[in-house]
Amino acid sequence: MRPSRSEFLDLAGVRLHLRRWGDPAAPTLFLLHGWMDVSASWQFVVDALQGDWNIIAPDWRGFGPSQWLHRPYYFAEHLGDLEAILNRFSPDSPARLAGHSMGGIIATLYAGIRPERVARLMTLEGFGLAPTEPAMAAGRFRQWLDELGKPPRLQAYPDRAAFVRRLMKNDPYLTAERAEFLSRHLARIGDGTTKAGQRRQGVIWNGDPWHKAVSPFLYRLDESKAIWREARCPALWVAARQSWVTRDFASRPDDWAARRACFADVREAWIDNSDHMMHHDQPEAVAELIEKWFF
Repeated sequence: MRPSRSEFLDLAGVRLHLRRWGDPAAPTLFLLHGWMDVSASWQFVVDALQGDWNIIAPDWRGFGPSQWLHRPYYFAEHLGDLEAILNRFSPDSPARLAGHSMGGIIATLYAGIRPERVARLMTLEGFGLAPTEPAMAAGRFRQWLDELGKPPRLQAYPDRAAFVRRLMKNDPYLTAERAEFLSRHLARIGDGTTKAGQRRQGVIWNGDPWHKAVSPFLYRLDESKAIWREARCPALWVAARQSWVTRDFASRPDDWAARRACFADVREAWIDNSDHMMHHDQPEAVAELIEKWFF
C-alpha cells in the first residue's frame, strides 16, 4: 500500500485531519469521503492510480481523527470546511474535486456556490437526497427535539472481527482483506449500545454519534437544483449498477434526468459489480475514471 501522511488544519472551533498521498509537486486532487466514512478508505483507489498525484483527503468534522464536536452537525458547516481546505491547499487555482456520496453532494454544491474555484468535478453517487415535502416539516422538528433530549449512540460490536463481518454482510462485493483494513480506520473503541439498547463499550463506528441525529431542516431539492445550475465546470456522474442509490432512482426515473440536466457540462459513467461503496468494491475502476477525467 502507498503510505499516507497526516496533517491537521485548525479552523474556528474545530480541528480537521487531512490524509495525504503522493508528491506535493504533482497535480493536486481532492478526495472527499461520504457519511460515516473516513479519508483512509480511499487507500484502495490511491493504490490503483497509475500516475503521480498530490492527493489531499480530509476527514470531515466529526469523523475519524478530525475533532468530534459532540453536538448536532449542520450540512453547511462541511461547505465551510471545504472552502477553508481549498484556501489552504489550492488558493490560486481551481480545484479538482472527487467526492463519494455525502462528499459528492458537498462537491457538487460547492461547484455551484463557488464556480470559479472548481476546475473539474466527479461525484460518485452524490446526487442529492430523496425529495421531501413541506408537510414533513413538523414531524421532522419533533424528531429533532426528541433527539436533543436523548443523544444518539452507536452500536458497539464485541471485537473488530465482528465489525468486519458487519461490513461484509452489508456489501457482498467487499473482500475480506479490504474489510479488515477498513475495520482499522472505520472503527474505534468507545461507548455504544447493544442491539437491545443496553450501554456497553466495544468497537464502534469512527464517527461522532451526533451524525446519526436527524437534521431539523428538510432537504430542499429545488434549492440544490438552483445551485447546480450555477456550476460551470465539467461534471462526471458515476453510479454503480448494483447500488441501492441506483434502485432508489429507478423508482422515480424522471428525478434522475432532471437533476442531471441541471449541470451545464455533464457526463455519466457506470461501474459494474459494485454496491454504493464503489471505492471499496471496484477501486481499480474508480481510479481509471479519475485518471481519464482529471488528467
